[in-house]
Amino acid sequence: MTWTNDFTKQLGIEFPIVQAPMLGVTSPQMVAQLSNAGALGSLPVGGLSPDKTLALIRQTKTLTRKPFAVNLFANTLPTPRAAQASQMREFLTTLARNHNLAAPTADALDTPMYSYADQLDILVSEKISVISFTFGIPDDASLKTLKSTGAVLIGTATSFREAAVLQEKGVDMITAQGIEAGGHRGSFLDDEPLPQVGLISLVSEIVHRLPRPVLAAGGIHDGKTIRAALMLGAQAVQIGTAFIACTESIAIPSYKSAVMNATGTDTALTRAFTGRWARGIRNAFMNEVENSGIAPLPYPLQASLNAALRASAQQRDDKEFTNLWAGQSTVNVQAKPAVEILQQLIQEAEAV
Repeated sequence: MTWTNDFTKQLGIEFPIVQAPMLGVTSPQMVAQLSNAGALGSLPVGGLSPDKTLALIRQTKTLTRKPFAVNLFANTLPTPRAAQASQMREFLTTLARNHNLAAPTADALDTPMYSYADQLDILVSEKISVISFTFGIPDDASLKTLKSTGAVLIGTATSFREAAVLQEKGVDMITAQGIEAGGHRGSFLDDEPLPQVGLISLVSEIVHRLPRPVLAAGGIHDGKTIRAALMLGAQAVQIGTAFIACTESIAIPSYKSAVMNATGTDTALTRAFTGRWARGIRNAFMNEVENSGIAPLPYPLQASLNAALRASAQQRDDKEFTNLWAGQSTVNVQAKPAVEILQQLIQEAEAV
């Protein structure tokens, strides 16, 4: 098959395959190895401090001279309210003590929150050529700044309306995130229910109605699903779950094992960990929070409140009390180098 298309030409890559940015899973090594192999690696920096953002970008640059994307969170930040957090804090404190995990600290909600606006100067100075974002759209001034550098901008849509807004704002490409996808939903319109559109329907509608290159994300896990997405009119595919257990992944061992042994019905949408809807493998923490009857705090306050609990669970490799983001398609997850996984995907697609 012919892999070259407008997407690969514009980004200067060999294959129209994008590695999904996954905080807590993706490492600079994963990004660089996949970019070196001809795909587009994606470095997640959403919500990180400017110093951490710069360090990760420069570390990735030491490992590859090929293009790679940097992924931002484009949400607005909430104002912490102590009264709002009291019930959830009390609940999480009891939960942590019952399981010998770290409880929320007194200053948990005072943790600094960083916006994409805090990272713009770094992206400009580091001459990042591909910038993707999710949870919304950067403000007009920020978009103008990014576009002035010549960077390709890729926004995330979980509904046609979101895709139309991205086009209206002049975003170059649209990642269509189907309901099958693992991790956080990229939804950002508050005046519609959480979109739960499957990838086939979403890609078909966006491709048919909007003149923007579309990246298909959600449920892409082998050569056949890659070919199917491209046949629907997508210019590229974005793959995340297939790389969770790879050698370069920084996921804890029990997380990797859980994904390799999961089935499609083992995942569910939840707000328990961060306050935003996300798909992950169901575990004890999800069940406990959802059964408590206490509403999670707005993103990212919920994540800040249970950060110590999750960190202590990760330190002892306890998959029951940390987020296990994963999509519905886990049948092809393997514990081997990311490049070998990529090569297998390419070979399968060519054999179809």
